[in-house]
Amino acid sequence: MSAQGPHLGVVLLVAMLGLFLVAVILLFSDGGSKQRARRIGRVSGRPEDVVQAKAARISISRNQAYSSIQLFDALIRRLLPNPGKLRLRLARTGRKITLGQYLGVCVAMLVIGTLAARFVLPLPAVSAPFVGAFLGLGVPHFVVGRLVKRRAAKFTDLFPQAIDLIVRGLKSGLPVTESFRTVGSEIADPVGLEFRLIADAIRFGQTLNDALWAAAVRIDVPEFRFFIIALSIQQETGGNLAETLENLSQVLRRRRQMKLKIKAFSSEAKASAYIIGSLPFIMFFLIMMTNRGYAMQLLTDPRGLVMLGLGLASFGAGIVTMAKMIRFDI
Repeated sequence: MSAQGPHLGVVLLVAMLGLFLVAVILLFSDGGSKQRARRIGRVSGRPEDVVQAKAARISISRNQAYSSIQLFDALIRRLLPNPGKLRLRLARTGRKITLGQYLGVCVAMLVIGTLAARFVLPLPAVSAPFVGAFLGLGVPHFVVGRLVKRRAAKFTDLFPQAIDLIVRGLKSGLPVTESFRTVGSEIADPVGLEFRLIADAIRFGQTLNDALWAAAVRIDVPEFRFFIIALSIQQETGGNLAETLENLSQVLRRRRQMKLKIKAFSSEAKASAYIIGSLPFIMFFLIMMTNRGYAMQLLTDPRGLVMLGLGLASFGAGIVTMAKMIRFDI
């Protein structure tokens, strides 16, 4: 067993590194965003504009510096497969977070987490880097994701009020662009900020559709894409825009009410899942505090590492399955 132990440890190390690289690739991949953009473009009747605008944004982002430090900028361009997507994700938080700052925090947490796991816990040299990698990659990604979701939720809550304000402006005889400026000054951020940017883009010569789709990329909220599609269809077919937007406002409010009902129905199941899912980790740390040598066998013995890997894989599969079961597209 002692002769096979180092070899098994190397195999496990290579396997974990492979899984880590796969996670990084999935993190920065586009996924189905291109297909969704094409479908939305087909509905609005301008698919080529969406694709060309996105390609133009990517080409422009490649020519911009990702960090004020030249060494960091070169490393970002060389190592990250899609830095433009990560920069866009940081912009969706509504905070002034640069790509260099984000990656600097990731590296700092990775190093601190590895050293803490190695010398404070202490974990074996094989396991400590993966604790640091989890902290360095997972925690910043989770925090940014929470900021993006919080901003999107706030936008969704305020957006029906913005549509109502546009409807009142149209009924009083104001043009659409002037109604956008009114929304930008009357509605709180992030809705007000985005409509101010749209109004400024139109004032500087950009078309209405291009300015709206650029905002849709910044926000990435389905309700706003519904708004753009309604405007696009009305421009091509004609009709009463105020009535169309008034109906859209009612639909968005009912959609939000349905989401809140689903959230209320699934909250009990989520709470139970959080409690049950945290029990293995709580028990492990309790055992480590009371009988450290017994608990460390799970991290030092190759058989324990295999069991730990299988348990975490099963745990992750259960989380993904439960998340898909309680997720409803409205």
